[in-house]
Amino acid sequence: QVQLVESGGGLVQPGGSLRLSCTVSGNIWAFVDLAWYRQAPGKQRELVATITKRGDTNVVDAVKGRFIISRDTAKDTVFLQMNSLEPADTAVYYCNARTIYSRDFWGQGTQVIVSS
Repeated sequence: QVQLVESGGGLVQPGGSLRLSCTVSGNIWAFVDLAWYRQAPGKQRELVATITKRGDTNVVDAVKGRFIISRDTAKDTVFLQMNSLEPADTAVYYCNARTIYSRDFWGQGTQVIVSS
């Protein structure tokens, strides 16, 4: 059974940092591209960052220079390091795994609140 379990969210002041983690179980690690999405209140879910099976990474312009996606293949875990956080980054952050057949698996989400 495939499971994605996120952790690391919380309340942080503007300018602060958080690191989100997502552990993937179910023997699919080698077959998926991974991504982080977020959904702010009243808004659609949006892509934040991706890392492919080969390790190629990309982040969207809104977080470029502040967020970094990485992975630990020994632990089947993907990370999102978030620096210089802004109130606009407040959202529920979701981990995503997509197979070569475009089947998506999602985590349960972790809340990030950026507020003073």
